[in-house]
Amino acid sequence: MIHPTAIVDPGAELGSGVQVGPYAVIGSGVQIDDGSSIGAHAVICGATSIGKENRIFHFASIGEDPQDKKYKGEPTRLVIGDRNTIREFCTLNRGTSKDQGITRIGDDNWIMAYVHVAHDCQIGNDNVLANNTTLAGHVRVGHHSVLGGFAGAHQYCQIGSYAFLGMYSGLTRDVPSYCMVSGRPAVPKGVNAEGLRRHGFTAEQIRNIRRAYRTLYRSGLKLQEALEQIESDLARQPELEEFVTSIRASSRSIVR
Repeated sequence: MIHPTAIVDPGAELGSGVQVGPYAVIGSGVQIDDGSSIGAHAVICGATSIGKENRIFHFASIGEDPQDKKYKGEPTRLVIGDRNTIREFCTLNRGTSKDQGITRIGDDNWIMAYVHVAHDCQIGNDNVLANNTTLAGHVRVGHHSVLGGFAGAHQYCQIGSYAFLGMYSGLTRDVPSYCMVSGRPAVPKGVNAEGLRRHGFTAEQIRNIRRAYRTLYRSGLKLQEALEQIESDLARQPELEEFVTSIRASSRSIVR
């Protein structure tokens, strides 16, 4: 399953059924689990672990040194889960010793062409990163979120689960779960109701989330006051827990 023009280092570990296309380069220390495929001219290097049934398309650069001037060759890693699609010309870098030392991508993500995932990013499961999305170092993305084409996130930004970033969004603050944002800089535009419906949220749950959103953004309350009011409904509306938790976890302040 390895094309004769591919270069696979003897120190790489390839599982059962792995396919490696023409002129691809797999370096020492790379681990690729069963059923994954590597496209033509892709380069995978460093201490990189790739799970099962991933599709990595041609000309992708996976596991290269972090683009951080403070990086001095310390041993760091890139860990990719299962069933991810990583399209052409994506660049996914390893972590740095200034954070956890690991860049991590979960399962079932759809990562389109020319996406850049910088050092120490932590990406959850079932996200869509559209063409040319750019994540700076240390960015965190939850689960089931959509990042529109050419969206960019500043270092250390957090994007909650079920969020939606519009095309060309420039993110300098954190996005709470369930929220839609757009603009440069990005500002809140409402609740990602369509995304919630697609993931099985009921009409009542979406109404509750909309009400919490209005409390946060349109009531005129201070942030702490709004959170306390939303938290008073948690016992009856547990779907709000994700919303509150993402706001409480914010380190750069939320989009306002």
